Amino acid sequence: MNQSAPASFVYDPPVDPYLQVLHRDEELLVVDKPSGLLSVPGKAAEHSDCLESRAQAAWPEARIVHRLDMDTSGVMVLAMNPAAHRHLGLQFERRKTRKSYIAEVWGLMSADEGEVDLPLICDWPNRPKQMVSFEHGKPALTRWQVLERRERTTRVRLLPHTGRSHQLRVHMLSLGHPIIGDRFYAQGEALTASKRLALHAERLELHHPANGERVAFEADCPF
Repeated sequence: MNQSAPASFVYDPPVDPYLQVLHRDEELLVVDKPSGLLSVPGKAAEHSDCLESRAQAAWPEARIVHRLDMDTSGVMVLAMNPAAHRHLGLQFERRKTRKSYIAEVWGLMSADEGEVDLPLICDWPNRPKQMVSFEHGKPALTRWQVLERRERTTRVRLLPHTGRSHQLRVHMLSLGHPIIGDRFYAQGEALTASKRLALHAERLELHHPANGERVAFEADCPF
């Protein structure tokens, strides 16, 4: 996945805390990724600082299994050995994991819950942006629930069934409610309403590679 950004963008990842560990054992390293930090290194040398390199500084065996967009914060799991990496990779591939996100979107959503079932594809001339394409897109499904309506925004819980790039961002945009602070898809007041992308991976549920037991990890929403 191309994680580049607009030309005006300067990569300045947060360093405090440098690495926030939620759980560690012989199979798993679970961390709370801050907004503004890449999951894996970018192509440019100045984009080398990332969650993977920070984890490997402490535990060289740690390996990325999945990614969060640079602007998204929240729960990420890394594998601590090759067997765990295979086990976790298959879970993500076969959609055996369950993910829950908190977002704040622009405008007041009228319904209390719903779903967006719109196929997505890379908007190639404008990459890394994604777009809806019924002809060429890959299936993408997001369920959503309203948590709170505020003065000009709505706080929602997002439950993605698929894990397409920028899925939650484009699906909320398709409803006319872009996620606030989204430098790719929000404009005007929706963009300036938050200094960061108001999207946080609050919970990740999976089968533990050691015994197959269902476990869940959570990180408090910072906005």
